[in-house]
Amino acid sequence: MKSVVYAFRGAYKLVTTEHSVMVQFCLAIAVTIAGFYFDITATEWMLQTLAIGLVLGVEGVNTALEKICDFIHPEYHERIGFIKDISAGAVTFAALAALITGIIIYSPKILAMFP
Repeated sequence: MKSVVYAFRGAYKLVTTEHSVMVQFCLAIAVTIAGFYFDITATEWMLQTLAIGLVLGVEGVNTALEKICDFIHPEYHERIGFIKDISAGAVTFAALAALITGIIIYSPKILAMFP
């Protein structure tokens, strides 16, 4: 039970202290609202939920890795910078996959609004 409490505490800290996660969380809320508005299918909901979870999860791991790097080596170091860049690159891949998923789900629905 303590693990669940720690996990939710960590998620709360992530969403309330990290600006990039705040932005991504707001986007997640926006696409969730869009999902209800456009009445997306169950499969589309699953893909959208996975995309949101992927981005937020990878961002959480990226944030944790950056915090560890800063703790271990507070001043700039070329190797630490390289590690942090790779971690940010992983977030970029997840975000691009989520963006493509969103385009696939929503572009036909948005285009259908303009006959």
